[in-house]
Amino acid sequence: MNSHPLPSPTRGLTVGLDVLFAILIVVAVVQAPSGTIWVAALSAGLFAAVYAWGRVAMRVYERSVEASRGGWWPDTAWIAVLTVLWAVSLWITPAALWIAFPLMFLQMHVLGPHRGPIAVLVTTLAGVAEGVLVQAGPGDPWTGFVLGPVLGAGVAVGVVLGIEAFVRESQTRQRTVDELTQARRHLAQAERDRAVTEERARLGRDIHDTLAQSLSAIELLLRTAENTTGTDSEQTRMLIGQAREAARDGLGEARRVVQDLTPGDLDRTTLLDALHRVAERTATTNNGTDAGGSRPLAVSVHSNGAAVPLSVPLETALLRIAQSALANVTEHAEATRARVTLSYEPDLVTLDVVDDGKGFDPAIIDGQAGERGFGIPAIRSRIRALGGAVALDTAPGDGTALAVTLPTHPAETTR
Repeated sequence: MNSHPLPSPTRGLTVGLDVLFAILIVVAVVQAPSGTIWVAALSAGLFAAVYAWGRVAMRVYERSVEASRGGWWPDTAWIAVLTVLWAVSLWITPAALWIAFPLMFLQMHVLGPHRGPIAVLVTTLAGVAEGVLVQAGPGDPWTGFVLGPVLGAGVAVGVVLGIEAFVRESQTRQRTVDELTQARRHLAQAERDRAVTEERARLGRDIHDTLAQSLSAIELLLRTAENTTGTDSEQTRMLIGQAREAARDGLGEARRVVQDLTPGDLDRTTLLDALHRVAERTATTNNGTDAGGSRPLAVSVHSNGAAVPLSVPLETALLRIAQSALANVTEHAEATRARVTLSYEPDLVTLDVVDDGKGFDPAIIDGQAGERGFGIPAIRSRIRALGGAVALDTAPGDGTALAVTLPTHPAETTR
């Protein structure tokens, strides 16, 4: 639990109580009956010394109002000694009755709301008894000697309890503010971590769907060019030119990925045209050989249904998914044909990528995430973010069919 110092007004009240004690002690000595001034001064001096010692040694005013108070040592012992010395001073000089008022405040604060009222009651009874039995003469009204100490006691108890309630509420509010501030820090850190994670996931997906495909194509073209060097200069130059073009495309995509811009294939064109461009680029890259060195790849694009306008995030996601799927076909499938189909329905759009390659066991995909199997998990991540669904149909030796379905008007689209 956090501890907070007393508010400035409360500290001011404690200093005021010290001053009040000093003034009333002086008044008690000055108004002592003739012949008892030195005895009154000695008694008042002892009272002041014990009070000052307790203020310095125990520092009770710096304790939290929620802390345990009223222990037999040193709290109760200190207050008991002060009360006895006050009673002695009261027996010597009636003016010491005024000291009872700040003494009651001190008793309430040091002993707390449970034992404090008991000490105040004892002080009140002592003051009333001294006034009625000693000061009041025969026939004098006694109401003043009773009401004065009783009213003083009531004021002391009420004021101290009120101040401590105020301090307690202030500390509770401060703890609430501290907890809210800490919670805001935790939320801000969690939000930063979430944003960093999402951005890393976005970069990972986009790099796999664009840069990895471009680099794979460049590597494939350069390998083929190396095989034709010295035998077919024209073919070599064409392959090197295609590799340079793929490098330029990859550089452009890298800038767009970093800046989170719309893919270049979607600039001032439709999604279907962008898919044709990606298919043509994939087929051109693999028109002479694949990773195995012997099989060209034909890629066709088809559409079903009347095209409907799609949001930029949806078009971007569909294009990236097509790039990722074709990259997997190029690198892993050993296929000769791949078919990309874009189907429109009133509230849905579906992208199918089917190849006649060697297929694979879909159960191993999750275990490969982060290595060569990053593409399918990345596609699933994209589709989840857009509220869609993914279907994967493949088996070793049977080719692969990937279908993603997205709502055309999702409630919220995020990258």
